[in-house]
Amino acid sequence: MADAGGWSTIESDEGVFTSLVENLGVKGIQFEELISLDPDTIRSLGTVYGVIFLFKYLRSTPSQTTTTTDLSTPADGTYTHSLPDNLFFANQTIQNACGTQAILSVLLNHDSATPENNFAPITLGAELSSFKDFTTGFPSDLRGEALSNSEVVRTAHNAFARASPFVDETSRPQHEDEEGDVYHFIAYTPVGGTLYELDGLQPSPISHGACDAASFPEKVIEVLQKRIARYPETETRFNLMAVVQDLRIRAKEVGDQEALRTEERKRAGWAWENGLRRSNFVGFIGEVLKGVTAVKEKEGENGVEEWVKRAEMETAKRLKR
Repeated sequence: MADAGGWSTIESDEGVFTSLVENLGVKGIQFEELISLDPDTIRSLGTVYGVIFLFKYLRSTPSQTTTTTDLSTPADGTYTHSLPDNLFFANQTIQNACGTQAILSVLLNHDSATPENNFAPITLGAELSSFKDFTTGFPSDLRGEALSNSEVVRTAHNAFARASPFVDETSRPQHEDEEGDVYHFIAYTPVGGTLYELDGLQPSPISHGACDAASFPEKVIEVLQKRIARYPETETRFNLMAVVQDLRIRAKEVGDQEALRTEERKRAGWAWENGLRRSNFVGFIGEVLKGVTAVKEKEGENGVEEWVKRAEMETAKRLKR
């Protein structure tokens, strides 16, 4: 795999993912975090195109490895080496891009109606439609190269990079936390009557059997439970995001004004949080500290000591609570 090549890490967050795809021109789509492995929770979201799964990439022992390097058989399911014409799959050829690649693995497979899935096609917008048309017929490795070299996709992705003046995100392994753990995104989505696991680090898509829109909630939860069961019981760092139709659309269709207001407030919150993500507050914090220190210095040594004592007392109170 190539180095990061200018792709930064991004958070697994419903507001980040929703804004990212909207910046790419996608319409009528949002992401919803799933806090339980429950088919009814997925079904309650209405039109669900797929799910994005974030997990810790274990490399310690073969029995614990969740992404196998065995090209003959995956840990679960079956490789689909001969890609169907209606299935978009790209190998991951660059670090840090797996989140956006997993998102596109769902979106680019649902831009047209199919008999198996009764939901409305996703409106990709001009940029992603052009990208899909351009890569039609490409093998999966060339599709991955085309995605990695897409300036439009990279710019939209990097708009949600974590701001830090001290860390060069492009030099870090994909989604590596402070303790050195590496995390990876993959997608699950029904295409052409089959549930596919789309993982760019795998040689090809993995089929998990027959599946349509109606059976997707039960089928994908079953597959995810098997996958999670391969981890130690103490491992809880997973994240699951559903790719759904904009919930405001359904609220408007049924005339649910309260649900509509809830979704609008949610969007406003996402916009605020994404604005904060793009900001670097180190300089601001430094100026505040300098100002506070200057005030305390004017009060003399006793003022500083009193300040420290009050801080110690407040800390002790918090610890006691």
